[in-house]
Amino acid sequence: MRDTSGQSLQAGKVPDVYTKQAGELLNAVSRATLGFDENDMTPEAYVERVDTRAGPVQIITATRASRNETQGLEINISATVDVARNPDGSTNWLRVLPILAILITILLLPVILVMGVTTLVTTPAVVRRSLAGLIGIARQAAHIDINNRAMQLPVTNVPQEIAPLVQAFNQALGRLAHGYDRHNRFLTDAAHELRTPIAILRTRADLLKQEPQSVRLVQDIERLSHLAQQLLDHQLLDRPASQRQIINLAELASRVAADFAPLAIEAGYDLAFEPGTYEVWVEGNVLQIEQALANIIRNAIDHGGGFGTITVLIDETGAIEIRDQGPGIPIEEHKNIFEPFYRLQPQSWGAGLGLNLARQIAILHKGTLEILGGSWLGARVRLQLPVQQRQK
Repeated sequence: MRDTSGQSLQAGKVPDVYTKQAGELLNAVSRATLGFDENDMTPEAYVERVDTRAGPVQIITATRASRNETQGLEINISATVDVARNPDGSTNWLRVLPILAILITILLLPVILVMGVTTLVTTPAVVRRSLAGLIGIARQAAHIDINNRAMQLPVTNVPQEIAPLVQAFNQALGRLAHGYDRHNRFLTDAAHELRTPIAILRTRADLLKQEPQSVRLVQDIERLSHLAQQLLDHQLLDRPASQRQIINLAELASRVAADFAPLAIEAGYDLAFEPGTYEVWVEGNVLQIEQALANIIRNAIDHGGGFGTITVLIDETGAIEIRDQGPGIPIEEHKNIFEPFYRLQPQSWGAGLGLNLARQIAILHKGTLEILGGSWLGARVRLQLPVQQRQK
């Protein structure tokens, strides 16, 4: 800063080129920008003539660092705002505010857009990552059923806020499993307790004279005995998977058919066994599969009409078919027949548990049990099991 008399005032390190007399031309201008050749790294300066109480003063100022120190890179951002004013000199806010709003919008809009796009892109990814463990648990929960009721859901990979819900769900599973086991124990104990008085009744009935009423009594006792045995057989469903083994299906079926041959012949049937042309091997619990097959054959003996041939057939797909030549099962009853305690004829011999138990065993082995429909005579029940290996 210097006045017309040559007096000067300076602050900071001023390059020598600005301390020299500027000449009459520069003294006469109101404002100007001083620049240099592109190879000269001296910083540019701004010159302005200002009227003060002490008289005219020329101000030369530069706020940028030397281009030599910044390797020639300089970035300047400057803005001059002259707001509208009223005649008395006060700011005219009615005209200023809309312009300020537009300026603020222009300045903030890029920031808002960047933040919005970033939020749209990153938020779903963050949510998916945080919920990945919960999705995995949902898949595991979908596989929980009565056959693996001891399963517990892990809480290690779920959000902290969801962990109490998963723990409560596990506790509920534990209570249900405990209640189911207690119910099964009750049925088992009740069935065992029934066997003793049934055996006593059978012994006393055998001592009675052979009269129509005594024959009917013996049949009723046999029915009670069969029902108690089926209740006990339901406990086979809880056998662990570790007791499974590879089974030759034809050998198992021939063994069960041979056991029932005397009963079938006594009831008026011929019993045929067709092992097929392939050796079929399946994986399963021997006692469970034997029990399923026994219940199906027993059902054919009880409801096959007391005549014709009962055929036990093995095919290469891992299926066992039991065929009879009786009255058959109506198509509309094919689904109902597997319900517990359901009987086509209310006065029939069975208790309605045999096919239900056989179907549950098939499901445990990832197989199926169905009644086949067709124009043939009699009923055909097909027990399908997954094949492990097959050879001619």
